[in-house]
Amino acid sequence: MNKYQKTFTERVFHAVSFEVIAILITAPLSAWLLSRSIFQMGTVAIVLSTLAMLLNLFYNMIFDLFWPLSKGLKTTKVRVIHTLGFELTFIIIGLPVLAFLLNMSLWEAFLLEMGFFVFFLFYTYAFNLSYDKLRENWSNHKERRIIARQ
Repeated sequence: MNKYQKTFTERVFHAVSFEVIAILITAPLSAWLLSRSIFQMGTVAIVLSTLAMLLNLFYNMIFDLFWPLSKGLKTTKVRVIHTLGFELTFIIIGLPVLAFLLNMSLWEAFLLEMGFFVFFLFYTYAFNLSYDKLRENWSNHKERRIIARQ
């Protein structure tokens, strides 16, 4: 396996770390903004996060078929397309779940989902950019250690 290929374990780590950080930000913030309990919004965040994590895992596997790491770092345009595609897919899947969990109309859930969309649009871009840079630094460090041992 070369440094451009992601293992299944790395994909799981990526998805879990993305969602854990997102829950730590969105649960208290949405509880405060919606005047709901942290428990209720934490539960909603965990359910939607689990759904998003599964989607993230498979979405990224499919996306990597069209933009493999061997093509080099993703351009801003590719990152924006990646982010918008994921978020639009998640809105379609998550909207009825959100409406059910918070006992609200689809319209109210849609408005709330738009707030989440704006947050995750920026969060997804920043997280993936940071992750890729950290991954590249880690790979380069690992290569230097191997070369130094020879």
